[in-house]
Amino acid sequence: MLKQISCALTLLLCGLLPTAAETLQLKEKAAITGKILAEKSDQVAIDVGYTVLVIPRNQITKIVKTDAEEAATTKSSKTTDKKEKESDKKEKDPENRPGFYTAPHKPAPIKNVRDLVNVLGEAVVQVRTPGGLGSGFIINEDGFLLTNFHVIEGETQISVEVYHQRNDQLDRKSYKQVRIIAINKFEDMALLRIEDKDAPKFKYVVLGSADALAVGERVFAIGSPLGLERTVTEGILSTKTRQMAGELYLQTTAQINPGNSGGPLFNLSGEVVGITNMKITFGEGLGFAIPIESVKFFLDHRDAFAYSNDNPSNPYRYLEPPSRTRQHAVDE
Repeated sequence: MLKQISCALTLLLCGLLPTAAETLQLKEKAAITGKILAEKSDQVAIDVGYTVLVIPRNQITKIVKTDAEEAATTKSSKTTDKKEKESDKKEKDPENRPGFYTAPHKPAPIKNVRDLVNVLGEAVVQVRTPGGLGSGFIINEDGFLLTNFHVIEGETQISVEVYHQRNDQLDRKSYKQVRIIAINKFEDMALLRIEDKDAPKFKYVVLGSADALAVGERVFAIGSPLGLERTVTEGILSTKTRQMAGELYLQTTAQINPGNSGGPLFNLSGEVVGITNMKITFGEGLGFAIPIESVKFFLDHRDAFAYSNDNPSNPYRYLEPPSRTRQHAVDE
């Protein structure tokens, strides 16, 4: 009885000890790594973890034994290499790259509007379509920008006007290869990307926090009201919780007019705290902006709002075709 218990303990301890791994070098430079269970004159049985393989002897050129520790190190190295390759792939693909936009944890120092406009003006753009125009702002150097959904609704021909600052002068450049990346119709947001081959690295804005704002704080907007590009208007934050159509908006006395839609609302640290998107037409100083927290959620979950014309079978919700296309179809 004692002898049986001793044997059982010995087998148990053997199971806990690291075992050696063997590699069968096969013809045509193939190899199989695992634990050899049995060796016969005509074949070898090897456990590869998920199954047991029986390899004919005439296919084996060499058997190499490797310590378990070395095998684990090799496996760990392969896993690390795989992760590094995946990380490199994400770095090369700007849509999946970590740090898609910049949002510092601490607010920047307070500055005056004049100095901030000189720094931020290059990142604020004009978004043009055959049906009208609006504003937008670039969020990273790869040319991704935000605007309102209603600025591009029903349109497929989109161009972006950017004012590059060179030698203390502004150089106006129109980019026509603009792709819709993601849309949220219900919260009036759209993510676009400039894809022109000659596009440089772009200046971009920093996303702040609307939650950190206090009512009465100074804010300012940059946009293209009525097509008057690079127009700056200043005011205060009137309220942070104006409810309209089931959504909460920032209300501001900064003048907002048609053409400002999609442009940024800044705090005095030069951080975007909202996207300007509407005003009350029969009043003055009654402008509204989408809080930046909603914008960050949209950007963080942009895959859920992805827009694609290439695959009609995917689960994404598509826009109706442009009005001109619909009219043409009716005429036919």
